[in-house]
Amino acid sequence: MSILVVGSVAFDSVETPFGRVEDVLGGSATYFSTSASFFTDVNLVAVVGNDFSSEHVDFLRSRSIDLTGLTRVPGQTFHWKGRYGYDLNEAQTLETHLNVFADFKPVVPESYADADYLILANIDPELQLEVLNQVKSPRLVACDTMNYWISSKPDALWKVLERVDFIIINEGEARQLSGEANLVKAARKILARGAKNLIVKRGEYGVLMFTGTTVFAAPAYPLEEVFDPTGAGDTFAGGFMGYLANTGNLSEEGIRQAIIFGSVMASFTVEDFSLNRLKSLTYGEIEARYRSMKAMTYFQGLPEGV
Repeated sequence: MSILVVGSVAFDSVETPFGRVEDVLGGSATYFSTSASFFTDVNLVAVVGNDFSSEHVDFLRSRSIDLTGLTRVPGQTFHWKGRYGYDLNEAQTLETHLNVFADFKPVVPESYADADYLILANIDPELQLEVLNQVKSPRLVACDTMNYWISSKPDALWKVLERVDFIIINEGEARQLSGEANLVKAARKILARGAKNLIVKRGEYGVLMFTGTTVFAAPAYPLEEVFDPTGAGDTFAGGFMGYLANTGNLSEEGIRQAIIFGSVMASFTVEDFSLNRLKSLTYGEIEARYRSMKAMTYFQGLPEGV
């Protein structure tokens, strides 16, 4: 089954303690699409400028990502510049140039309207609502957001959250959205407002999922080298949604497996800058790391009578 993703395609300039890159391919929709494409077909809705080269278009098409919804308009593509210190969990934004993304009005092509799975990447919640009104009856909807939208457009954001199945945000965003410092209390408050399920991304500490009745914790895969965490959260979402779309298994067990696949995909992304690691990645490597994650987290139950 196919996934529809609506978000940003961008150029990033990133500096970490381990190197720097200029004007490399990035953007939430790009990371998500590339990750999800290992599992299922992806339809992309985004906007780019005249400077978006055929090389990048060819790469996306090579991943069997449908670009009918990718619009090219006069101007420059969205550009973000950031720096990470040795604490790679937090980026310092140095420059943000929205460029053509500032006037982005997502239009879902008719061929995408029947999408079974929809991910609303980090864009204005009012635009997210417009997208929700353009799709027919997706089986599962997930969304991302950020601190800016939480503080500037909370009413529109809550309208979105009431209509999605999964909210995928980081720790700081969960605390800001709920007004609670404790993540368990934060999750309870967010779910009480009408959200169905919450996934909290915790960087090097893994992921927490709250369903209203259960909590699931997944660690991050331990790595010797981390070069660039940019896009890790979107890559996680791509693996998570891609696996669910591939299997169609929305049971609690299937969702937990999808979270592990999301964590596996994120672990590969951070091993290099931009999408370089995903470009060389094979599905065999993904399966092997999934098995390694399973072995790493497995433990025996208590003996009978204890």
